Amino acid sequence: MNEQENLTGTIDSGASTELVKSVSIDNFLNQRAAVVEKLAQGLNLLSEAATLADAAHMGFPTIGMSFRGGTNAGYRITGHCPHPMAQVMEEATKAIDAAGWAYLMNESGLRTFMDAAARKAWDDKVYGLDVPPLTAENITATFTALRDSRGDLFERGVVNCFRALSWDYKTNQPFKFGKRVILRYLLRTYGSKPRWLSVNSDSANKLDDLDRVFYILDGKPEPDHRSGWYSKISPKDDAGKLAGDYFIVKWFLNGNGHLTFTRPDLVDKLNQILAKHYPNALASEVR
Repeated sequence: MNEQENLTGTIDSGASTELVKSVSIDNFLNQRAAVVEKLAQGLNLLSEAATLADAAHMGFPTIGMSFRGGTNAGYRITGHCPHPMAQVMEEATKAIDAAGWAYLMNESGLRTFMDAAARKAWDDKVYGLDVPPLTAENITATFTALRDSRGDLFERGVVNCFRALSWDYKTNQPFKFGKRVILRYLLRTYGSKPRWLSVNSDSANKLDDLDRVFYILDGKPEPDHRSGWYSKISPKDDAGKLAGDYFIVKWFLNGNGHLTFTRPDLVDKLNQILAKHYPNALASEVR
């Protein structure tokens, strides 16, 4: 077995064979059906009450409901229904399903294998209600495909980290991770004397992505993103230094960050992954 096959085994070894660990899909879908049924009953009752009040020339309170995403997202009852009930239920069901998809993804553990770009693409679909109906067939198809491709998702994250680094400096080797790299625009700079610094969230995400791949290759669970590098770095009007588990970050007044890797064995594994995607570009000693 070659090194690249070993890497795939390392990536996949801790994954559960269940679609969504600790979640009963049958029970989850039964709960979803009950929510949709109760919502339909409630909307029908409100619509009937509004119609009765309108016929009796009585007032009726404004009752509103809004949904994430969509240009006509929203519904209100004030004595008449501005949107067809079928449209209201369709939008409401999408909102219910979108939250369900988000929950299942979080519980599945598959977000660990996604880089920031892949997570954003998933989250944008959820937020925009661009999701398929939450059915057993769709859940099985979606999470089976994601589970089977988790190694590819992880490797894509490694490649994206590689591409995101600056190659403008001698410490950055253009076809492999070396001992040190330089990340441009780690900090945003303001003014000159004094110069003020703030963390660039996009660059902090790149550091979190690097952390993520190191943790996975080291066989450890991914750390909570909410306590990631964006919250760790506290720039003032001078340079600073912060050590993580796998690399040391130094930042400077020009806004750049210098990364020094502390686990050369894991850097070698990163380069093995890059060798699969750039077989003719890496130095011969890496392949």
